[in-house]
Amino acid sequence: MRLLILGTGGRANRHAIEIGNIEGIEIVGAVDVDPARAKAFAAKYKIEHTFTSLQEAITWGKFDAAANVTSDKAHYSTTLALIAARKHVLCEKPLALNYEEAAEMASAAERAGLVAMVGLSFRDFAPLQRARESVLSGEIGRLRHLDASYLQSWLVSNSYGDWASEPKFLWRLSTKHGSNGVLGDLGVHILDCAAYAAGSSVERLFARLKCFDKAPGNRIGDYDLDANDSFTMTMELENGAMGVIQATRWATGYENELKLRLFGDKGALEVVITSQGSSLKACLGEDVHTGIWRWIDVGTVATIYERFVAAVKTGEPVDPDFRYGANLQRLVDFAIRAEGERSELRMPIEGDRHGDYRFAEEATAAIGLVAE
Repeated sequence: MRLLILGTGGRANRHAIEIGNIEGIEIVGAVDVDPARAKAFAAKYKIEHTFTSLQEAITWGKFDAAANVTSDKAHYSTTLALIAARKHVLCEKPLALNYEEAAEMASAAERAGLVAMVGLSFRDFAPLQRARESVLSGEIGRLRHLDASYLQSWLVSNSYGDWASEPKFLWRLSTKHGSNGVLGDLGVHILDCAAYAAGSSVERLFARLKCFDKAPGNRIGDYDLDANDSFTMTMELENGAMGVIQATRWATGYENELKLRLFGDKGALEVVITSQGSSLKACLGEDVHTGIWRWIDVGTVATIYERFVAAVKTGEPVDPDFRYGANLQRLVDFAIRAEGERSELRMPIEGDRHGDYRFAEEATAAIGLVAE
């Protein structure tokens, strides 16, 4: 399979390394509006062809699939162009800036019969996969409650660099530059992890979003720093469990940590994923009465890159696909709306014009986040 990498910024390095290690895959081209950056990236990974526009690459056409590693606001137009050119797509999250765009992308891929996968990379971690298996098998009993947090500290720490002087950070703080803030960035991951591990769709939610002052007038150069950088959310799942979710970029002392805890009526699980590694521990059986937690050996799982390549080769359905990514974006949109209306919202029936947020059992599959 011949693959094109669209966008050669920091995240593209992970794509090049992971995909480049898969047997039978050749990375044949790299696209970036900055020709110097594209050429440096191509030289680093021994990629023969570089392009300064996607249209130029599509006209050339000698690739089967693309990894879309552009900024959030560019996902919609570039992915639709790739689908129109009949190329399979692995698109970074979030799939789009709103549900309408994401749903259009999903429908286009479905009509074309192409493999279209959203890059929810936390699925690569075996502890999350094992936790899901435990919940679905009933090992912890009936799920009653979950809490999840995604903590980063780059607004108070220089561990990643100086955010106030680098565009790769500043655009994430600016709605004008296509950011939905920490909700759209980290929130997408944590919503996916929570619903995936719980094996249930989200039925209702309430959210509060906060943007703190970070510079005089909350502006640096061309960047209005108006995107949320902390959020909290409460939710109720279709299976009846309650959940609390939070994320922030102000978590001093936490460079990059996702934590998910799942509490059932027979046991509990805790997943921790950091830049240094991941783990799963459980409180089960007689340990429930003494509060003892034990580490669980979880092995390894296929990466999202390996699963994308396998799907292209076999034609088998892929998870998480664009439809899942669109439904995930719906939750982000509703969290933003819940903040604006200061009210709890219930997921609406498709096509419901009454605005009363009624929910029907038959709408669960279309609206929820269950990945079979």
